Amino acid sequence: MSASMTALSLLLIFPALMAFAACSDLLTMRISNRLVGIVVLAFVGVALVMGLSLEAIGMHLAAGALMLAIGFGLFAMGWIGGGDAKLTAAIGLWLGFGLLLPFLLYASILGGALTLGLLMARNYALPAPLLGAEWAVRLHNPKTGVPYGIALAIAAMLVYPQSFVF
Repeated sequence: MSASMTALSLLLIFPALMAFAACSDLLTMRISNRLVGIVVLAFVGVALVMGLSLEAIGMHLAAGALMLAIGFGLFAMGWIGGGDAKLTAAIGLWLGFGLLLPFLLYASILGGALTLGLLMARNYALPAPLLGAEWAVRLHNPKTGVPYGIALAIAAMLVYPQSFVF
């Protein structure tokens, strides 16, 4: 494999995982522990291949740990799901301290817009073509939460071009 193909492969790992996380949350209202584990392991592999120093890797680990603590605080208050908390930590690992604030700002704005849009859509009947789609019926149910992983994944992708991978 050529150097440019290897570099492109490394660049696409995180976006592919974020797309999978967003789709998973939309379709199942779950972000699996396995997926979060893959995001974490992919960071370690990419960081080592990219030659990130041990000190820098340690700082990224600290950023992920901070996001895990904050995420579980939000989970304990019932504001986000456990999968969202773990995904936020894994994203924090990839982005490091330098990109956490822009990520959190985007996630807040996108999550708010997603929540408001979903709440408004739930006031209307589900279109007939979607009545047979289990995920759409679940999402339309007012007792169902919000697939916040979508907002987290999009926010991560908005700041990803400024990450160490680039």
